Amino acid sequence: MERTERSLRAARLATFTYFALNGFLMGMWIVHIPGIEHRAGTGHAVFGWLLLLLGAGAFAAMQIAGPLTDRFGARVVVSFGAALCSATLILPGLATNAWTLGAALLVFGVGNGCLDVSMNAHAVQVERGYGRPVMSAFHATYSLGGVLAALVGARTLGWGWSPATTLAVAAALGLAVAAAASRALLGRPAAVPGADAPLAGTRHRTPRRIWSLAALALMIMLCEGVANDWSVLHLRNVLDAPAATAALAFGAFATAMTTGRLLADRVAARVGPVAILRYGASAAALGMTVAALSPWIPLALLGWTVFGAGLSGCVPQLFSAAGHTDHSTAGANVSRVAGLGYLGMLAGPAVIGPLTHLVPLNLTFFLPVAFCVIAACAAGILRVPGTEPRPGKAVAPVGVRRSDSAP
Repeated sequence: MERTERSLRAARLATFTYFALNGFLMGMWIVHIPGIEHRAGTGHAVFGWLLLLLGAGAFAAMQIAGPLTDRFGARVVVSFGAALCSATLILPGLATNAWTLGAALLVFGVGNGCLDVSMNAHAVQVERGYGRPVMSAFHATYSLGGVLAALVGARTLGWGWSPATTLAVAAALGLAVAAAASRALLGRPAAVPGADAPLAGTRHRTPRRIWSLAALALMIMLCEGVANDWSVLHLRNVLDAPAATAALAFGAFATAMTTGRLLADRVAARVGPVAILRYGASAAALGMTVAALSPWIPLALLGWTVFGAGLSGCVPQLFSAAGHTDHSTAGANVSRVAGLGYLGMLAGPAVIGPLTHLVPLNLTFFLPVAFCVIAACAAGILRVPGTEPRPGKAVAPVGVRRSDSAP
């Protein structure tokens, strides 16, 4: 038993490492976008279209990596995905034109999508071992990896390093970290006693519940995408805030998001995932409404903060529920939810832009408000009979049997 507990703790630490690594690698790419765009000689319009290749590569890889994770185990796919994502990070920094940059982004997107789904599937496996919610903290670590990338990128840019040099060093570091952490990953989970073993070559039909979770992930992550790309412009263009003050809008949202995810697991253990999604989405709808209608900058910043705090625990609950629905197809189910969620993240900026031709920017934010309200009303989909908590009693994630002996 003690050996099993040590193995589970090591696997949890390794999962934190891979989430942080993914956030760091993506953050390093984002920090160097201006320099990469300049080296490739693309205008903003062409660059915007090239970014779709990054999303396309990630989405396609997600759909493949999920079933592969079920077949070969997360240990194999996570290690491969982390190595591929790290190795291909340097490619955008070497691109000299639109064609080479497009190819680089496509390959980098494949690596990111493969790592994203497989590490979430492994996180579900770790959570199952613990018998209590631990998913949100992993997602918080992803955000912390992005913060580290921003700090490192700012420092290397200050030293005058080229994007290619910085990304090469980051890629080498990523490969080393991925290799070191791979030993602690859990092997393929044993089959559940009494469960029907999947037949070789059988194509499993995705349950309706998974598609419902995926639709909710699309809505929630679209809301996140709106905050990422439009929060600063909202304060700058609608409320005429100075550039430095406007930047605080995204800072407030991101800080609240990260803090909320660090705390969400303990809250979920007490009140259950249904309450996290229902009240979190409700709070997000309220925060966005305040931000959209506020004529004062401080109140708008408060609205963005509440929006981030409300959304913080929602997506991890959806991923966790997808992974625990059926242990034998956890990877495939997570890939469906993560894939549509990723499309929502990309669609957020694209949807809001055209709407600004019809209504003012702040009024377009009522689309994410509506999505948050829908998510709050549909939160009951996370409920499984017998898993709702009693007052003062912890509850295990959906599909997980609580074990008091878990570390």
